[in-house]
Amino acid sequence: MTFFRSGELAAAAGYRPCKRCRPDAPSQQQARATLVRQACARIERSATPPTLAQLAQQAGMSPYHFQRVFKAVAGISPKAYHKALQARRMTVALQSAPSVTAAIHDAGFNSSGRFYETAPARLGMSPGSYRKGGVNEHIRYAVEPCALGWIIVAATRQGLCAIEFGDAPQALAERIRSRFPQAGFEPADDVFTHWVSQVLGYLEQPRGVLDLPLDVQGTIFQQRVWQALRAIPAGQTASYGEIAARIGQPKAHRAVAHACACNPVAVAIPCHRAVRADGSLAGYRWGILRKRELLRREDEK
Repeated sequence: MTFFRSGELAAAAGYRPCKRCRPDAPSQQQARATLVRQACARIERSATPPTLAQLAQQAGMSPYHFQRVFKAVAGISPKAYHKALQARRMTVALQSAPSVTAAIHDAGFNSSGRFYETAPARLGMSPGSYRKGGVNEHIRYAVEPCALGWIIVAATRQGLCAIEFGDAPQALAERIRSRFPQAGFEPADDVFTHWVSQVLGYLEQPRGVLDLPLDVQGTIFQQRVWQALRAIPAGQTASYGEIAARIGQPKAHRAVAHACACNPVAVAIPCHRAVRADGSLAGYRWGILRKRELLRREDEK
């Protein structure tokens, strides 16, 4: 069984395939969905992720056409699918493997360096702490309705560690608790309650900077990207290439996009202000529709 069911992620992200990739008949749609499922299964079986050319050859398409068909059905690229699969394996391995080193190999990372580079941003803490279920961590969280559905705000004693949107409040709460079963979950105090109010207020009237203490971990590169994102004023946007140039690495626009996708604190680090070079909207971790609405609210301020 594939990690993502065909179409589910595309619908959640608000993705709409182009006319070239949109099938004209149910039979054609079913055939393309079958090809994508086969590709997903191959990615899951492979110790080393197959290349786009290999997947395209299996489907009997050119790499360019297969990439578009895959995104039309699954909502993400084959490379992004592999990264999401690897991230899931990483969290499972850290909870079950006898050591962090064993988890590295179980998750399919080729080197420990690559594992430690990506782990903090995805986990919100060091792999050792995550493996122990967040032991010795003290977390407070609140789930509230907002203009974009539901939002969870979570914080350690140092600052906010998660701001995420969702469609179901229970799912958001369960996600935090299941990630850190050994953490001490503390009741909200006045300081944390004030932080939550500031986040909710900012969603309603996005003005100035949401200046709150953060407790987020990432690579040096990711931290530089996140800092550049926080420097973009509300109501304005910047392309991935422009952000790359601002941090002194003008050719790193793809890495900038990845750093945006790893952002654990929506709005506080405004990755929704990153757009394509032509100004159109690219993907957003919490759905393209939410990204569009955030920008619309900022434009009306």
